[in-house]
Formats: sequence, C-alpha cells, structure tokens
Amino acid sequence: MNTMQVARTARWPRWATWGAAAWSLAYGGLGLFWAYGGAGFPFGEGDVPDARAESFLGTATAAGTAPVIAGLGLAGALLAVAMTRDWGGSATTRSGESGARRWGGVARVAMLGPAWAMAFLLVVLVPDARIMTAVGYAPIFLVGLPFGWPDANYFELAFPWPVVNMLICLAGGLLWAGAALAVTRRSAGACQSCGRTEAHAAHWSTPAGAARWGRWAAYTAFAVPLFYSVVRWAWALKIPLLFSEEGIRWLHETGMAWAGAGLATFGAVGGVLTLGLVRPWGEVWPRWVPVLAGRPVPRKLPLGAAGAVTAILASAGAVAVRVTDWTDPSSWLVSPMAYWPVWAVALGLATLAYYYRTRPACPRCGLGGR
Repeated sequence: MNTMQVARTARWPRWATWGAAAWSLAYGGLGLFWAYGGAGFPFGEGDVPDARAESFLGTATAAGTAPVIAGLGLAGALLAVAMTRDWGGSATTRSGESGARRWGGVARVAMLGPAWAMAFLLVVLVPDARIMTAVGYAPIFLVGLPFGWPDANYFELAFPWPVVNMLICLAGGLLWAGAALAVTRRSAGACQSCGRTEAHAAHWSTPAGAARWGRWAAYTAFAVPLFYSVVRWAWALKIPLLFSEEGIRWLHETGMAWAGAGLATFGAVGGVLTLGLVRPWGEVWPRWVPVLAGRPVPRKLPLGAAGAVTAILASAGAVAVRVTDWTDPSSWLVSPMAYWPVWAVALGLATLAYYYRTRPACPRCGLGGR
C-alpha cells in the first residue's frame, strides 16, 4: 500500500476540522468588525435592494446581526477545536488498525448537532440563487465574448461583494460539512476516511444497492432540468407555456428570454451529464472523447462537479421553498423554480450513489473494494 496515499487519505478529516475552526474564527472577526461600524456588511441593509426579498437574511442589520455573527464564529471555532479531540478513547480493530471507540450519546449530540447545523446554515440558508445565476450565465458570456455580447462586465454583474461573501460562506459550510462527516464517522467507531466498519455493510450502501436507488435519483436529476429547458425555450419562442403573454413580452423586452433559454440549455446539458453517474461512460471515457477515450474517469471529477452543483442547487432550492406560495397548487405546479429542491435532492442522491458504487478499498483501513 502506498504510504503517501495512506497519509493523504488519513489527513483530510483533520485539516477539514482545523479549516472549519480557522474559517469560523476569521469570519467571526469580520462580524466583530461590522459590529463596530466597519464597512462592507453584506446582508440585508448592505445587500442589493432588489435581492433582499429572496435572501434568508434580507432584513438583517449590521447592528443586530453582526454581533450574532461574531458570537457564532467564536463558538464555532471553539467547537471545531473540541472536535479534533477523541472523546471516546482509542481501540485496536481486528485487522490491527488503530481505531476509535464509539462516543457516548451526550458527546455525539453536543458535537454533531451544532456542526451539522452550521454546515446547513452556511451551505443552504445563507447563500441564495445568485450563485446559481452567476455560474449558469458564465458559459453564455464566454460564448458571446468574441462578439461583444452581452454588453456588460460579467464579473461586476455576477460577483458583487454580497455574492462573493456567499461564496465565502459556502466554502465555510463545506469545511463544516467535512468536519462533521469526519466526526460522525469517528464517533461511531468507523474509519474517518471512508466510513466503513468491520460490521457487515447495509445493503443500500453496497455497489449493487447503490446502483439500484441511484438510477432513480439520476433519472430524476436528468428530467427536472429538461423540463425547465423546454419551458424556457418555449418562452424564448414566444409560446406562453405555463406563463402569460404579458410576461412573455416583458421577457423579450428586457432581453431575459434568450438569456434564460441559454441558461436552461446549459442546465439540460448538465442533466445529460448527470446520467454519467449511473452509466458506464461515467467511469470510462467513451470512444467519442478525443485523447481520453478508453481511459478511466477520475472519480474526483464527477464527484467534485456533481457535489459542487448540488451545493449550489441546495441554496437556490431553499430560496424556491421560501418564495413559492405552496398553498396555491395552480401556482407551484407550473413553476419551474418550484422543482429546484427536487433537482438538488435527486442530484445529491445520485452523487452519493456514484460514491458508494465506485469506491475502492480504503487505503487507510483496508476495508471494502469492488
């Protein structure tokens, strides 16, 4: 077994936890800066006025929210440092590996509850759909760049300071998710790197089990953006599908009709690529890909891409949940945005299934392998 590979695999749980501690301390410092009147408060009163209605912190003020940010940052840093300790002691597995004993229920709840809550807050609630918009419109600007269209500065338009701050919060949330995952595994007496134990694995997490339920998730994650694409292209062609003729005229007058169609097209392409999570070409490059044909697809490529899109969709889906009138079925049944949460969950499950289906033997604990 490659010693460097073992060391690299064993290292990520530790750096994720210390990274969450450092991020929390730094962002808590920003909260303190804003609490004392520092410039750049990015939420509520400091956000773009037109975007406040969709933001989870749209009514926030520096005077009221910044001290809370400072307090949460300090508490988060202390929690993350505490999470680096082993509260259950150590043990030796039958294979001779050094492992961890299960933690007591109080210790698990005290550590994992706030850790997962912090990850959920920073990944799902704090960001909004502007991250998805910025990422989705990037290909349109790249294609139109040689032709000088659209007539706007992409980075100024897509990444004002409040959106950059969302990306910072998203990065912090992913660090917290990694730290929480590592501690969840360690507190259960499992391998921190892969989550396996010497007990028999549950069927749903085996390659065969994951292939079965992952297929349903992947096809759902394919269908939702396809539906969205059909609707937006209908609007671009002035067909009032699920929309009023007045709304169609407004979209064309503002130029949003074709921009939306372009965004929907790239979403549909992403939906097709999602099928790679359950098809052979998601593991071996197909013959129509130059140079790479026949070579193995690095697992980190689909996992990283699909995982990043899932995180972005999760925050956009949370916005859809907040702004949709769920008491009126005639409204949400025909709203493409109302299906974003379904898309996020389906893509997340398809990604998880790909992870379980393709994971090799763990270089740290030696368990598993297809």
